[in-house]
Amino acid sequence: MNNRSFLSNIPPVVKNLLAINVIMFLASWVLPGVFARMGQEVNLNDILGMHYWQSTHFNPAQFITYAFMHGGFFHIFFNMLTLFMFGPILEHVWGAKKFLFYYLVAAVGAALVQQVIWTIEFYPQLAEITRQIDANVANAAELLQMKNGFLSNPDMITIGASGSVFGLLLAFGWLFPEQVLYIYFIPMKAKYGVFVFGFMELFFGVANFSGDNIAHCAHLGGMLFGALLLLYWKKQNRLYK
Repeated sequence: MNNRSFLSNIPPVVKNLLAINVIMFLASWVLPGVFARMGQEVNLNDILGMHYWQSTHFNPAQFITYAFMHGGFFHIFFNMLTLFMFGPILEHVWGAKKFLFYYLVAAVGAALVQQVIWTIEFYPQLAEITRQIDANVANAAELLQMKNGFLSNPDMITIGASGSVFGLLLAFGWLFPEQVLYIYFIPMKAKYGVFVFGFMELFFGVANFSGDNIAHCAHLGGMLFGALLLLYWKKQNRLYK
């Protein structure tokens, strides 16, 4: 008789990543209410989520911590489901340390790409406001308030494990290209499924649909840095070791 539990079949790094993400998600819902009763305001997504680098709320640690925060049930559910589906196979192939390293590289890569996109999109506007502040002392306080309000906009915070998850999708498609996946109930080889997901993220990221606050380019950043690491490992003959 097999007495092994369901959780015992999940390798350690994936198991711990799942646990940390769920714990942080629950904490982001529970702690604000606890602190509110003590007359204090706490927003974990604001503290641990990644802010634009010019914001006073930015902290370099957010390049990692943002990947363990989620904005809603479906956000964390689909990210953790993907981690649960593909993570164990990759951890088995690579081992715990190598798998965790890849996961974190994809997360940091996604964050870096998001910062670059923000910089391209917003730096010129912020530089112009700064120039006006320097040139117009009479209106400086109002302009400074405008700048700070812009940088503290909730839409300027990135959270979620999606960058790492898309990196895992890429790695699975790279290592097991002929494996059949079901993408929206359509059977498709993994190598084509990765292409479909990548194309969709590129399309939505470039289109930048109104009301869409999903960091599509960050997802691509996770795939990009994952690909660079896989290429390096392939060159070093370490792709499957």
